[in-house]
Amino acid sequence: MSGLNWADWTLIVIISLSSLMSLRRGFVKEALSLATWVVAFIVARSFHPNLQTLLIDSINEPVLRTIAAFIMLFIGTLLVGAGINFIVGALIRLTGLTPIDRMLGIVFGLARGLILAVVLVAIVRLTPFEQSDWWQNSVMIENLSILEQWSRSVFESHKETKV
Repeated sequence: MSGLNWADWTLIVIISLSSLMSLRRGFVKEALSLATWVVAFIVARSFHPNLQTLLIDSINEPVLRTIAAFIMLFIGTLLVGAGINFIVGALIRLTGLTPIDRMLGIVFGLARGLILAVVLVAIVRLTPFEQSDWWQNSVMIENLSILEQWSRSVFESHKETKV
């Protein structure tokens, strides 16, 4: 592993931290947390116009009213999801499935860390840093670039079939 540079070690730390966080929290809590964030966005995006009309008397500026409605719904949904996550976590502890849940959590965290690393590679590829020595000499970036190109081709082919 002597051929690793600072970019490689940064990516390894990101993936490792994601895995360790998921080990601590477990698969079910991580999956519910991710689902809660997605649902919070969908709820806020779908229903902020309805809440916005209820805030007309409280907030005069339309843009601020829209932002406030979105944030209120988003945070409210996150709080409900956190409550559900707490209850489900307690049930998992009661059933004795915690060790299995945590092992599956590592897999979830590893996948999340890899996805985050691939997203970072995709973003940096849009900048001049792609020509830098540290980029060109990175072992991790070389391998993650393969995943990034694969995901790009999958999403592009999926987009073409939808149109």
